[in-house]
Amino acid sequence: MKSIDDNVDLNQKKIILRLDLNVPLNNGNITDTTRIDKIIPTINFLLKNNSKIIIISHVGRPKGKILNELSLKPICDDIKKKINTNIKLITKNINEIKASDLFNNPNEKVLMLENIRFYKEEEENDTNFAKLISSLGDIYVNEAFSCSHRTHSSIHKIPKFLPSYSGLQLNTEINALKKLTSKIERPITCIIGGSKISTKIDIIKNLIYKFDNIVIVGGMANNILEYKGLQIGNSLKEENCKKIVEEIFSISEKQKCKIIYPKDVLVGKNLADVSKIKLSTDIKKDDMILDIGPETIKKIKNIIKISNTVFWNGPAGYFENSNFANGSYEIAKEIAENTKNGKIYSVIGGGDTVSVIKKINLFSSFNFVSTAGGAFLEYLEGKDLPGISALN
Repeated sequence: MKSIDDNVDLNQKKIILRLDLNVPLNNGNITDTTRIDKIIPTINFLLKNNSKIIIISHVGRPKGKILNELSLKPICDDIKKKINTNIKLITKNINEIKASDLFNNPNEKVLMLENIRFYKEEEENDTNFAKLISSLGDIYVNEAFSCSHRTHSSIHKIPKFLPSYSGLQLNTEINALKKLTSKIERPITCIIGGSKISTKIDIIKNLIYKFDNIVIVGGMANNILEYKGLQIGNSLKEENCKKIVEEIFSISEKQKCKIIYPKDVLVGKNLADVSKIKLSTDIKKDDMILDIGPETIKKIKNIIKISNTVFWNGPAGYFENSNFANGSYEIAKEIAENTKNGKIYSVIGGGDTVSVIKKINLFSSFNFVSTAGGAFLEYLEGKDLPGISALN
């Protein structure tokens, strides 16, 4: 995979730059600019090298229909301010655009095509559609790792028609994930949470051979406790998971990977309740397990301290209620502190996990925070990502 910063001649080249600008919008207002902020260095890098930029991106799921509420205009306006350069949003039908229509004004440096998912050909991975878009530029750059698990035209097919490169942010993402999968500094610990164990089983199975410790928290841990014969009351759990849990313990035993799960927990009678500490062996039928307890937090902190690499995906409890957020906050603080002191390399991923670290203003305290969602998880599952394969 070739990178855009690897001595590529960019001078006066028209760069088709695929970004993921799928940010949350509320009545045309952006409520979280994280994904935008991450790609600003790439745009500035291309401008510094005298490139002409054609941005392709999407927001939402219009399913091939033009929806005004999913226009890229507010995103275009936000990027304008951040790069202090005008950006022209092109709303004309892509099928009617020709290369000769673009950059006729010598002062134009950045153009943005309207939401690429307004065209059904995008998600159909249409070859002719990709070829048409390719004709508008000289070079293609994929700076949308979070979309790279999709076989869409602007991700998978355009590289067939143009010299293609990875962007600066995509490189950073891949390098961070390699720290978890191939360039490992052991001991390595995975802290994994969330509600459904079935959605994370492929990650666990793929990484259990490489990790020294897998800490299971959140709703997933309730399935572990039940498997161990413990009462979990009214706690969230996933049905029909006995074989999955059995497999995790079987593989971990063979690979000498330790599986850690809560020994004490915080319970309530409902999601709005106050918290009460209980041992995992003392749960009543009307209890809901909603966070990990102080002894479990202490154990996880000690594991983090003796690790060289830590990967965290999924909160430790129902953090939406502050009474059950302490486990997630304490894990975040411990990882952040050890990262700051240079004792560990830390990778954080997953929407809820990112929400946790934002709530306590620790977003910038880790080596890498991924907002890639599905692509992030599929990479860790060991799957080939179509967007990355296309660049190779």
